[in-house]
Amino acid sequence: MKVAIERAAFLKALTPVHRVVERRNTIPILSNVLLRVVEGGVLLKATDLDLEVSNRMPAMVEQPGAATVPAHMLYDIVRKAPEGSEISLTTGDGGTMKLMAGRARFELQMLPDSDFPDLDPGELPVRFSLTASELRRLIERTQFAISTEETRYYLNGIFFHVAGEGPDRRLRAVATDGHRLAKAEMTAPDGSDEMPGIIVPRKTIGEMQRLLEDGDANVTLELSDTKIRLSAGSIVLTSKLIDGTFPDYERVIPSGNDKEMVVSKDVFKNAVDRVSTISSDRGRAVKLALSEGRLVLTVNNPDSGSATDEIDVDYDAEPLEIGFNSRYLLDIADQLTTGEARFELADPGSPTLICDKEGGDALYVLMPMRV
Repeated sequence: MKVAIERAAFLKALTPVHRVVERRNTIPILSNVLLRVVEGGVLLKATDLDLEVSNRMPAMVEQPGAATVPAHMLYDIVRKAPEGSEISLTTGDGGTMKLMAGRARFELQMLPDSDFPDLDPGELPVRFSLTASELRRLIERTQFAISTEETRYYLNGIFFHVAGEGPDRRLRAVATDGHRLAKAEMTAPDGSDEMPGIIVPRKTIGEMQRLLEDGDANVTLELSDTKIRLSAGSIVLTSKLIDGTFPDYERVIPSGNDKEMVVSKDVFKNAVDRVSTISSDRGRAVKLALSEGRLVLTVNNPDSGSATDEIDVDYDAEPLEIGFNSRYLLDIADQLTTGEARFELADPGSPTLICDKEGGDALYVLMPMRV
């Protein structure tokens, strides 16, 4: 194998691929990236057996071939190579790959490319396209609510499914950790009608999000009950799905909350941020005391003191005191897209619904805390 690649193009192509590789691996080949050189270009591929990312880039090929070398080491070498330099890769019979970048010379240990695992997606009967910004919006508005509790593994991802009938069909993304729930939706793309309900794992979600930076570009999703494949330009991400049943989230979305508070999103967020300065990492509770036209926020920390703040709100129901995790309130406020937020409340022990004042395509449910 002998190939020459422009350094900037190599770095750009290698970046999304090497991220898949875990820093510590019990299987040596999984620490490596596969380089398959064919006429006109190079295919790069990395996997952790659950997630695989491949990318193609143009190159000046003298001799086709294939090799696997340590992914993070290769990435660091390319990243530190002189800007504007050309990187040449050569393999022979010695089990090493020679890499030249400017005057720098490296020899990297190889493992046989025949040992590199292939994540076969099998049949992917459902296929549809949407813009990168649409998919990114669904992910960003729900990702923060993904559970990190490994025992409830079926909550360790985002649940995507199609809801509704006919022209009202919506592609929904839902995530919950049992304390909060986030739901976002968009008009269902053409071709998604037969889509099964799927749970996309947390790590895959993170990699997908990074691949969706070009908001105007179209991306293609192909999926089955067990696998998903995202194609974005030259990059292809293939992943296993979580094998589990997502809970009936509709049951926890309150529909009869009779108390409504409307507040400036930024004013509310800043007030929560101010009073939570005094809270401890373990006890992040903030008490909201609502009365007509007024909201008083209070935090008590036995170790460091207390804090209160008061803001004006649009509220005319009976007085109410309710507690929430301040971190969760800030996370939700970050996802709201308009200037005003609407809170629909019932009592101190019932879940609260939070959304933009005019509703919109996303809503959030937050369980209260005792304060």
